[in-house]
Amino acid sequence: MSSHRITGIMLAAVLTCSPLAFAQAKQDMKDAGHETKEAAKDTGHAVATGAKKTAHGTKVAAKETAHGTKVAAKKTADATEVAADKTGHGAKVAAHETKKGAEKTATGTRNVARRAEDKPPVPNNPK
Repeated sequence: MSSHRITGIMLAAVLTCSPLAFAQAKQDMKDAGHETKEAAKDTGHAVATGAKKTAHGTKVAAKETAHGTKVAAKKTADATEVAADKTGHGAKVAAHETKKGAEKTATGTRNVARRAEDKPPVPNNPK
C-alpha cells in the first residue's frame, strides 16, 4: 500500500469517528456541568445546616450564660445580706460590750476617788 492510501484511510477513519467522539465529549461536558451544579447545591445545604446549628448553639450558650449570671447575682445578694446582718449584730454586741467596759471604768475611777476620801467603794455592777 502506498503512503497516500494509508493517509486517506486514516483520514476517513478520523472523520467517521469524529461525530461520535464529539457527541461523547458533549455529553461528558453536560455531565460535568450537572455534577458541578449538584456539588454546589450540596455545599450550600451543608453551609446552611452548619450555620443553623451554630446559631442554635450560640442561643443556647447565651441563655445558659444569662441564667448563670442571674444565679450568681442572687447568691451574691443573699451572701451580702447575711454578711450585713452578721456585721450589724457584731456591731451591736461590740457596742454593748464597750458600754459595759466604760461603765466599769467609770465605777473604778469613782472608787479610786472614794478610797482616797476613806469612803467605801461603790459595787461594780453595770446594768
